[in-house]
Amino acid sequence: MVNRKELNPEASPQAAFGARVRKSREARGWTQDELAVLVGYSGRHISAIETGRKPPTLRFSRSLDTVLGLTGTAEAFERTWGELRNGSLLEGFPEYVAYEGRAAEVRLFEVGIVPGLLQTPEYATILAASAVARGAITPEQADERVALVAERQAALVRMPLPLVVVVLDESCIRRSIGETAAMDAQLARLVEFARQPNTMLQVAPFDLAHRPFYLPITVLTMPDRSLMSYAESSQRGHLERESTSVLPMLTAYHQLQAESPSQATSVAMIEQLRKGTP
Repeated sequence: MVNRKELNPEASPQAAFGARVRKSREARGWTQDELAVLVGYSGRHISAIETGRKPPTLRFSRSLDTVLGLTGTAEAFERTWGELRNGSLLEGFPEYVAYEGRAAEVRLFEVGIVPGLLQTPEYATILAASAVARGAITPEQADERVALVAERQAALVRMPLPLVVVVLDESCIRRSIGETAAMDAQLARLVEFARQPNTMLQVAPFDLAHRPFYLPITVLTMPDRSLMSYAESSQRGHLERESTSVLPMLTAYHQLQAESPSQATSVAMIEQLRKGTP
């Protein structure tokens, strides 16, 4: 075949995905253009996927599974896509998200940026675009990150409503992300969050006397009242299930809440910031 590029599935997970697409296509005797018509993409797109020049998307993977009869099976390309997407996330985070979506109570402390559960789509998009600019992820992975933020937020609007308690370091509301309008919309979202019947929001000021945490931390209470915590380093996330380790974190979190200003005072601080008042 003219201009046929040899593939190396060992080069990367993305290359392995592409090589498998080609193998599946050729096993059925289809050309790239023929497969393209079936999945609703161009032949050039199929070529880019097979040679690893373009990462697959969820929509593409699902279309491929439909055409190949793999939907819902262990061999589904959607499953492989999920592994690829999780590769752009910290190790341990995908496992945490699965528990987060089932938790009865979520308590989190964040530093520097507004946490994903409270982000507006524009705020999340700006952060993802910044990661692309740094070369940390691809534009396609950025899209999936933004989609994951929406998925996580939707999972917490289930019945019965979970209790969601958030303490933000003051840096989260002081650090401007994007243009003024985008940041104002994000601050408005925080105020809206605080008004919900199942939420609590506090801002820990820079001069907080007793600060038990200096890095982000999340404590989950599951429906069976078991506890787990999640924390991140620069390289990976760690999910802790041992109660002997999680209970001290929960106690420290309660101490953080007790030391921090009330929700009313915290919301007033955010509103003053929106108005440009120091």
